[in-house]
Amino acid sequence: MSETIASTAPATTVTAATPATPARGRGARIALRVVQVLLALFFAVASAGPKLVGHASAADVFAEMGWGATGMYAIGVLELAGAIALLVPVLQSVAAAALSALMVGAFVVQLTYFDGEQAATPLILLVPLLLIARARRAHNEDLLRRVRGRRG
Repeated sequence: MSETIASTAPATTVTAATPATPARGRGARIALRVVQVLLALFFAVASAGPKLVGHASAADVFAEMGWGATGMYAIGVLELAGAIALLVPVLQSVAAAALSALMVGAFVVQLTYFDGEQAATPLILLVPLLLIARARRAHNEDLLRRVRGRRG
C-alpha cells in the first residue's frame, strides 16, 4: 500500500507544476510578439517611410554620405521588407537576423560618417532583434523545408 501512495505522489506533483509553465511561456510569447509588432512599425513608418518618400531629412543624410537617392531607396526597401517579414511567422527569425545585420551597418555608418552622434540607436534596436532571431529560430526549419520543396 505504501508503494502505491509513493508512486502516485510524484505524478500529482508533476501534474500540479505543469500548468504554471505554459502560462509563463504564453506571457513570454505575447511579449515577444508585441516587441515584434513595435519593431515592425518602427522600421516601416519611422525608418523606411522617410527614405521611401524621399523626405528631405533622409535625402540630406544620404547625399552627405555620397550614397544619393539610390542608396536611400535601397535601404528603405530593405527596412520595409524586414518590417513586413517580422510579422510573417515563417520569416520572423530570418527577418530579425537580416535587420540585425542592417543595424550593424547603421552603427558603422554612424561611427564613420557622423562621429557616433546616433550610434546608440542601432545598438538599442539590435538587442531585441537578436532576441527575436533566437527565439523564433525554430521557424527556420519550416522555411528551409518550404524552399527545398519548391526546388524539388
